[in-house]
Amino acid sequence: MALFLVSLCLAAVIFLYFANNPLNHSRKFMMRRFVNWFPLGMSYAFLYMGRYNLNVAKNALGDMMTKEQFGLIFAAGTIVYGFSFLINGPLVDKIGGKKGIIIATLGASLMNIFMGIATYLYVMGRMRSNMVAIFSLLFALNMFFQSYGAVSIIKVKAYWFHVRERGVFGAIFGTLISFGVYFAFDWGQAIVEASKLHPTDSSFVTNTIQHLFAVDTGKTDATWLVFFIPAIILIAWALIDMVLLKDSPAEANFGEFDTADASSDDDADVKITMGLVLKKVFSSPIMYTIALVDFTSGVLRNGIMQWYLVFANEMKASNPTYYQGMEFFTKNWGLLLCLTGIIGGFVAGMVSDRLFQSRRGPPAAINNVIMIVLLIIMAVFLFQSPTIVGGAAVLMALAVIGVHSLMSGTAAADFGGKKMTATASGIVDGCVYLGSGLQSLAIGYLSAKSWYFWPIFLIPFAFLGLFLSMKMWNELPEATKKYILRMEKQAAKEQAAQSHVVDPAT
Repeated sequence: MALFLVSLCLAAVIFLYFANNPLNHSRKFMMRRFVNWFPLGMSYAFLYMGRYNLNVAKNALGDMMTKEQFGLIFAAGTIVYGFSFLINGPLVDKIGGKKGIIIATLGASLMNIFMGIATYLYVMGRMRSNMVAIFSLLFALNMFFQSYGAVSIIKVKAYWFHVRERGVFGAIFGTLISFGVYFAFDWGQAIVEASKLHPTDSSFVTNTIQHLFAVDTGKTDATWLVFFIPAIILIAWALIDMVLLKDSPAEANFGEFDTADASSDDDADVKITMGLVLKKVFSSPIMYTIALVDFTSGVLRNGIMQWYLVFANEMKASNPTYYQGMEFFTKNWGLLLCLTGIIGGFVAGMVSDRLFQSRRGPPAAINNVIMIVLLIIMAVFLFQSPTIVGGAAVLMALAVIGVHSLMSGTAAADFGGKKMTATASGIVDGCVYLGSGLQSLAIGYLSAKSWYFWPIFLIPFAFLGLFLSMKMWNELPEATKKYILRMEKQAAKEQAAQSHVVDPAT
């Protein structure tokens, strides 16, 4: 049933993509652009599976990896992810998104294979060295390669989507993140169930995994498969990207395409160098604001997505009665995050394009208000109502994916411009994971004292996100303002011409 719903959502996303054509592109262009973004997007989604499978492995390993150890490992990876954009953002601006996504998928695949080998050695009792040190190193390297994914998808998007279409692409970007979360948590959990000595789950995904990757160790669960299987999938998508992906419409024989972003005002004769890119991005106040908004979204997104299942796992052991009210959420966590993330991304993107002239600040501010309310509800009902807490956590995902898709997936490209969008979006997305690293360390420590600190710690970051979103309420790139003004004048002329047409009947 879950797989059917996700497939239905994917079909709906594809339909909405073709239905949304405000610039009246040719059908041939729309189809070629779909062939471009779909495999690129699925590669990015499965990168998420190869990223958050660590969360699934943590619960499967039980006491072998404590939540404090998990917090340190995850923090190491996210902090490396955040700073790596200073290297790979300018590099992807130079080499293009196609090469970037291939580096991401193949590099992450290799690191997942190494993490699978390490898990095998630990589970089988053949490695006695420090688990935190080994997994921190491997996960940090995994996240270094993963960081090429976000900048690559946005780099390619910047050449293929006009600013007035990017709100919807931001929704597609959020949808791809949501699919990745579903693959990571639900498919990842299915892999864990299929790898058990005595499986109890009989779902389609679990049965398929058992049939394809059956491993009988005779004495322990084959938990390492949660790393090996995503690695195989990533290699497959890397090969597809090599064949189908084009960095720009010009490479696909459609000619140059003016996207009306910040690059439209650049002098065509100016040579784009790494130094110029970094200078332009780091001298822009609006880029700092976008980056800080996404920093707060990183704290909030992973603060919920990463820790809800850990919280549930502890409640299962300490308060079975309370846990009964959480079972629906824990069993469908990936699916729920996927569905709400898709809704959140599309609502935020469409509201931005259709109600606020492609301004990204207003819907981001609205979503932060929603998150403030939800976090207060979680704090009040944390140990009183598992249903209210679970519902609030799921709706948090809806709101925070809306913010993240608008900032990393859209605003950074708008203000960075297509020539330097990888650097701009990289810095912004890097701040997401610096925020994620902060919350990982903080909540791992605070929750060991009391889970009440979990939602309370997150509330100030939602207020900060609201304040910063309000600061960029009216911001648009100059080229976009000129484009909107030109379209408004053209519409006014057409309306005036129609009003002077004499009705033949009179």
